[in-house]
Amino acid sequence: MSKQLVVSALQLPTLGMNATRLEFYLSKAKERGADVMLLGEYVLNHFFKEFATMAPNMVRSQTQKHLELLKQLAIKYDIVFVAPIIVTKKDGYHKTIVKISPKNTRYYEQQILLPYAHWDEKRFFANPVRPLKDSMTFNLKGFKIMVMAGFELHFDPFWEAVTRKKVDLVLLPTASTFGSHNRWREIIKTKAFLHGCFILRANRLGEYSDDEVKWKFYGDTMLVSPEGEVEMMLEDKESMLVEVIDKAEVTEHRRAWGFERELKQREELA
Repeated sequence: MSKQLVVSALQLPTLGMNATRLEFYLSKAKERGADVMLLGEYVLNHFFKEFATMAPNMVRSQTQKHLELLKQLAIKYDIVFVAPIIVTKKDGYHKTIVKISPKNTRYYEQQILLPYAHWDEKRFFANPVRPLKDSMTFNLKGFKIMVMAGFELHFDPFWEAVTRKKVDLVLLPTASTFGSHNRWREIIKTKAFLHGCFILRANRLGEYSDDEVKWKFYGDTMLVSPEGEVEMMLEDKESMLVEVIDKAEVTEHRRAWGFERELKQREELA
């Protein structure tokens, strides 16, 4: 009998200090048997450009409150949360992703951050620049799952690890904007196909305006199969995705296309 996993993703704007909606959606997800829930970037915390008007203790309090709540809800609903969250340390803010299960809490610190003039997370956050290491992985109900920060999607070493570790599902929280719908859809579909895995992407909603430009976060939360097909996509409204994935689809795709088999043959000759 093939292994199955029920995955869910929430498409929300920033929750701020109000988490009432979170438990509402969570109760609905558990009615449908959800095993894991993914949140987008800047949902538990405000968008980083808004931090300039926020006191550091407010950011710290926001993070602490949501961590405590997620730990309680993970136990209450027997579910695993994966969510980006801002951690305050002595040297500044660190952009991380937390994985919270009923039994433990783990953190993955984003390794490559956006370095552009209009969106300079690299300069704003205190995440160190170091040699790359593999992203956080964990096992759940027979599935090997990898957590990948949104911007890191663009860098091959992370996907080489997906192949090497035989990852079945990539969880991809994002905060995509500026009408980049089609680019993100095509990259995600291509990566799922080439690496023979499911990809669950959660993109946030909401708007931010500065002196020069308006940032509109457009949703497009989606589940993509190993065949590169979009199995479910949310549009641009607050909503939740809940779908069942089957490990047999991963196994069959890898057997049929044999990408890894061809590489392994040549590695043995080196």
